[in-house]
Amino acid sequence: MNQQGGRFFFNVDWVTILIYVALCAIGFVNIYASIPRAEAEAFSFATNYGKQLVFIITGLIVGFSILLLDAKFFSVFSPVVYGVTMLLLLAVLVVGRKVAGNQAWIPIGSFRLQPSELAKFGTALLLARYVSSFGPKFRDVKSIFFAGIIIVIPLFLIMLQPDTGSALVFLSFMFPLYREGLSGYFLLIFLGMIVLFIADFLVPMGILIGIILTIGGIFIYQNRRKQKIMFSSITVTIIAILYLFLVKLSYEKVLEPHQRTRIEIMLGLKTDPKGAGYNVNQSKIAIGSGQLTGRGFLQGTQTKYGYVPEQSTDFIFSTIGEEWGFAGCFTVIALYIFMLLRVINLAERQRSTFSRVYGYSVASIIFFHVFINIGMTIGIIPVIGIPLPFISYGGSSLWSFTVLLFIFLKLDSNRMGFI
Repeated sequence: MNQQGGRFFFNVDWVTILIYVALCAIGFVNIYASIPRAEAEAFSFATNYGKQLVFIITGLIVGFSILLLDAKFFSVFSPVVYGVTMLLLLAVLVVGRKVAGNQAWIPIGSFRLQPSELAKFGTALLLARYVSSFGPKFRDVKSIFFAGIIIVIPLFLIMLQPDTGSALVFLSFMFPLYREGLSGYFLLIFLGMIVLFIADFLVPMGILIGIILTIGGIFIYQNRRKQKIMFSSITVTIIAILYLFLVKLSYEKVLEPHQRTRIEIMLGLKTDPKGAGYNVNQSKIAIGSGQLTGRGFLQGTQTKYGYVPEQSTDFIFSTIGEEWGFAGCFTVIALYIFMLLRVINLAERQRSTFSRVYGYSVASIIFFHVFINIGMTIGIIPVIGIPLPFISYGGSSLWSFTVLLFIFLKLDSNRMGFI
């Protein structure tokens, strides 16, 4: 243990750790509430809440063990960590167990390891190391290309499982890259892709292509004397049209039928309250019935009688909404916002680019998970099956988020000595 490691109790941001513990405790209580009452009569490690308690305790042990390591360990061994997580993503395609159509878990005895969760901090570490080698010059095409490769490799491997939800999380790495100098045009392009994706369902393709050609033509005509802008406009117009065809092809050939149905339900193109839309419909009923202060602990009828599928994992926010009401939902969201603002503030005070990029990666991943998970439980985002950080049931999820967060806390505790 180095000198900095010996003083970590004085340097670690304990406020963030307290928020982490509070979220884990909320998760444990609501996982307990979401199981059948017969299983809750006597404590048992065979139940979900019993296993989650083990996951929380072991997670804390892993987290505090990370705080005892040398901060430079994470930069030096980031390629190794990334490589191991990529090998696990390849292994799951061969020996993985298929659950709900996704071959995303490696069985280890009674435990199931989900490599896609581990790949998040592995990617964050290598990306931080790569970007830190450029400092403030992270703008040229070559550096952006190789940073993109680091992100795309795990995204592609996870899509092969296929686990679209976990794969989409890797798009959140665009935000730390933007903080380090990535042009804002990339964010505008990303936003435009989302708008075109949605518009492709609501507007016939022929009309949509006509609109794109009209807007592009007007812009090209207005800038006909500025060759650079004119050719850029032509390029963007062509890419937009090609993207539409790619969206159509991907939607029909890549997405699973149930994923296409969820998107159509979310956009109001289809109603299926007893089929694909059942989870979301029951989740909204549960959250709405909680009103201001909730029905009370263990008093939620939707929760108590198991009307909401996957309620201890993807839809655990519905338990919080039903039993603790608006007050409980507000508290949970406030804790997440406080944690995110805290992490961003800590990231900004780092002396090393590596620590700053990694900190922003942590904030981006957590934000993406919280936004998507809560959004899908209230029906504004398609159900893509990603957990609520620190709260949803699952060892792989809890441990990966714990490692992700505590590595940054270690980097921050040693910020004066790690350049």
